[in-house]
Amino acid sequence: MTSPTPARGIVRLLNTAGGRMLVLAGEVDAAAVDSFQRRYGLEPARVDGIDAGSVTSLSTRAVELLQDHLEAAGRAGRPVELRRAADVERLFGGRGAEPVQGRHSGRYSGWSA
Repeated sequence: MTSPTPARGIVRLLNTAGGRMLVLAGEVDAAAVDSFQRRYGLEPARVDGIDAGSVTSLSTRAVELLQDHLEAAGRAGRPVELRRAADVERLFGGRGAEPVQGRHSGRYSGWSA
């Protein structure tokens, strides 16, 4: 019996009751980011929240995608609620789900890989 192939990660924009949500799940690799950008474009989308609660790993390109969306929201003065998986917690400085406004807002301290 062979073990199942792990599902590739996904990146999607969803319209929810709470607003527009950027959703990342699984092993988000460069191919998942490329697929997202072909569908939605290279510019960060206006989002009200980011749900990375089901992420198991993020490639460098996926981290850059998250950074771009957070920074765009910060420049526009829009807080973005960020939900993330425990496996990805170290990328966000150990903070739980909280509104952030981008790297330069003072509420978001930056990224480490």
